[in-house]
Amino acid sequence: MSHSVQIKNALISVYYKDNLEPIIHELNRLGVKIYSTGGTETFIRDLGVDVIAVEDLTSYPSILGGRVKTLHPKVFGGILARRSFDSDEQQLIEYQIPEIDLVIVDLYPFEETVNSGAGQEDIIEKIDFGGISLIRAAAKNFKDVVIVASKNDYSELEEILKLQGGSTTIDQRRKFAQKAFNISSNYDTHIFQYFDQAEPMPVFKQSIQTSQVLRYGENPHQKGTFYGNLDAMFTKLNGKELSYNNLVDVDAAVALIDEFTEPTVAILKHTNACGIASRSFIKEAWIDALSCDPVSAFGGVIIANDEINAETAAEIDKIFYEVLIAPAYTDEALQILQAKKNRIVLIRQRVELPLKQFKTLLNGVIEQDKDLVVEGPAQMNTVTNKQPTTLELRDLFFANKVVKHTKSNTIVFAKNNQLMASGVGQTSRVDSLKQAIIKAHSFGFDLNGAVMASDAFFPFPDCVEIAADAGITAVLQPGGSIKDQDSINMCNQKGIAMVTTGVRHFKH
Repeated sequence: MSHSVQIKNALISVYYKDNLEPIIHELNRLGVKIYSTGGTETFIRDLGVDVIAVEDLTSYPSILGGRVKTLHPKVFGGILARRSFDSDEQQLIEYQIPEIDLVIVDLYPFEETVNSGAGQEDIIEKIDFGGISLIRAAAKNFKDVVIVASKNDYSELEEILKLQGGSTTIDQRRKFAQKAFNISSNYDTHIFQYFDQAEPMPVFKQSIQTSQVLRYGENPHQKGTFYGNLDAMFTKLNGKELSYNNLVDVDAAVALIDEFTEPTVAILKHTNACGIASRSFIKEAWIDALSCDPVSAFGGVIIANDEINAETAAEIDKIFYEVLIAPAYTDEALQILQAKKNRIVLIRQRVELPLKQFKTLLNGVIEQDKDLVVEGPAQMNTVTNKQPTTLELRDLFFANKVVKHTKSNTIVFAKNNQLMASGVGQTSRVDSLKQAIIKAHSFGFDLNGAVMASDAFFPFPDCVEIAADAGITAVLQPGGSIKDQDSINMCNQKGIAMVTTGVRHFKH
């Protein structure tokens, strides 16, 4: 398996011809015989290089509007023949089939055509059959054949041709085959996903071609990689590369901020909001978001849904943060924010985000729809004698948006479109409540007149009793407990309002 192969014959048929010209000239210089089809054949001929039409090799024309061109034993026999098998070599001689040592073939742009919004007929015509068959055949026979299936590999092939005089090693051919199977499997996955939209099959298939190696994973001893195109979503204006933990927090920050339309700033630590406020102006939103928990804000991820101006930047610059995200910054703001080189400053670009979530679990993968539901005043059903006021309904809506994006079990306090405190990730709901009360008091918040949201129902009346005694005047919960009436009765006893939404928002 260590032998070198000298390229004598090449088959070239590509959709993208960018940077192909230098390879054609190098193959011509090496005396390689070139076979080609259609537009690629014309392209090569226009370069003044001799080329043999595949139709002349097969003695069969391109038919069915070009759907069938290379699917012929004289093509695939030359690719799949095992040079070390005497029987294969004898058959090549018998049927006058040339050995093909190099295949340069790419695929019709199926994924790009789907993304363009083209109609079904155009999409179906972009399902490549001949190209994918040539790629698989050449990659399978990598012991004897070089397969180049992407224009991204042209420069590597050109360098090999020049440095090695048209000869390739087994390691080089195996590497090209690995890349080729990656391309073919990715192509097939996207075709399957297109056909799987109407009535999805119970199978899991994902294929992402772009990736970024991270400094490390969740901890320094763990390796980490991000699969996707971060550059499409963010423009980095300052700072180091995003870490694994940064990305997890940024994902949570984006999901949370997208719930709000008015000028809003959120500060997150370990995917939970430690501060968030909505105001008429972004500077006021920042000041009030920070006041929720200025201790936890240290080293956090900050996200805003409005432009950051110089005044706001000057306030933000007073604390240490890991990442700042906004849709825009003024030039004066950037001068302030870019003065500290390690702080990551990002402009968020609007891109379509996935509607599904998945992660590895045990010996498989679990997948679910994203939680894209949030209940507003219209979905709030009052179950107590006291009706919530208009201001309480507004604050309950605010609190419900936050509680949806906070780790369970969670309790959220809010007033005047500001997070006052939250109890996060506790094993009992009453512990989350007590944690939230302690935090609110520690930062000087008066809970009288505040509202409370819970991500799930109250199994006992103790939570609403404690909350009412702390000053809470309205409560939101999904309902659904067999003891709902106990909590409702406690609210009536304490003279506070309760609404149910019918929708639970667990977040693990």
